[in-house]
Amino acid sequence: MSALALMGRTARRIEAATPAHRDRAVDGLRALALLAVPTGHWLLGGFTLSADGALHNASPLGAFPGFAPVSWVLQMLGIFFLVGGYASALSYRRRKGSTRAWLGGRLARLGRPVLGVTAVWALLLPLLHFGLGVPVDTLRTASTLVVQPLWFVGVYAVVTALTPFCVRAARRFGAWAAAPLLGSVAVVDLLRYGPYADAVPSWLSLLNILPGWLFAYQLGVSWGEGRVTRRHAWGLFLGGAALFAVLLLVFGYPASMVGVPGEARTNSHPPSLLVLALAAAQGGAAVLLRDRLGALLRRPALWAPVVVVNLSAMTILCWHQTAMLAAAVPAAYAGEVAGLVGAPDSAGWVLARLAWMPVFAGLLVLIGRYARGFESPWTEAGPARRALAGLLAAGFGLFALGLG
Repeated sequence: MSALALMGRTARRIEAATPAHRDRAVDGLRALALLAVPTGHWLLGGFTLSADGALHNASPLGAFPGFAPVSWVLQMLGIFFLVGGYASALSYRRRKGSTRAWLGGRLARLGRPVLGVTAVWALLLPLLHFGLGVPVDTLRTASTLVVQPLWFVGVYAVVTALTPFCVRAARRFGAWAAAPLLGSVAVVDLLRYGPYADAVPSWLSLLNILPGWLFAYQLGVSWGEGRVTRRHAWGLFLGGAALFAVLLLVFGYPASMVGVPGEARTNSHPPSLLVLALAAAQGGAAVLLRDRLGALLRRPALWAPVVVVNLSAMTILCWHQTAMLAAAVPAAYAGEVAGLVGAPDSAGWVLARLAWMPVFAGLLVLIGRYARGFESPWTEAGPARRALAGLLAAGFGLFALGLG
């Protein structure tokens, strides 16, 4: 059987197994947001090689600020939180047990893969350094990259725990339940970037973390509760786009949605008002395009990849940086390699990096064959093994944060 015939057969099997009530548009949006994460990290992240052969993080955005609009497209965490809130609202409404049991199940699904990847890396660190001679600075760079997407999982776990409160707010205030969150971020931004910025402590920006990401989640919960109409969607889309333009052109917000080495301000860590403006515009567009996207995903050939990506969601989030490192760390022994190891400051690097993208994807698929087991319940792991995994994960976290 040819590869195309096998793919067609698999697509038809997935189509036949899909329940009629499945919301394909929401699954499609989630898959799109998921794939944007590795695409953004692989495309906008690079490595330089120091004299001792160690890898250090770099970004092409420093040399090519004109690439900033690419980050607007690839920054789709707002969509991810939106569809997460939508799905959580539906799941919470259908729950058969207690709220505590519902939250426990959802948080466990988030925690297992995170515990898995950090425990594995804790075992890899001494092996790579003492067994293969990988420099400590390379391991710190790698650890930073592995931890980088995991903060998102932590924030997502917190907003998931707030689902019961979000549902109550949505039922009472509808789409407007998210407005105070937007206002909160605006106030903090005014304090940290306004005329009295010099008198404001740096830690104040941390107050934006929860409302900044809860904003899109709350919109999603309101959507799931049927409280977001097309009129609201148009308001979100147009209002978000207008606010985005004003913040960029009038108030001088950084154009990049991701951090750029050497820049004093960043939009995403913690989220600025620009992130919420983009999330509002994206969320409004998602609601408006829902029916068209759902109809498009009635085609088995398009629906099958969406199902596969969603089934591997946490594996993609947790292991995609490992896939890139699996190519870059060995390549460092050969010196500079175009698009992989070397300053990301030329058009040649950009073209070479695009050529490396399928390699990273292939390595992620290979790693995922084994790592996806962390997403399933650890029924065969007793208390001792779970405790060991927790200790290894904690040790890796300390090393990644520069405390170990």
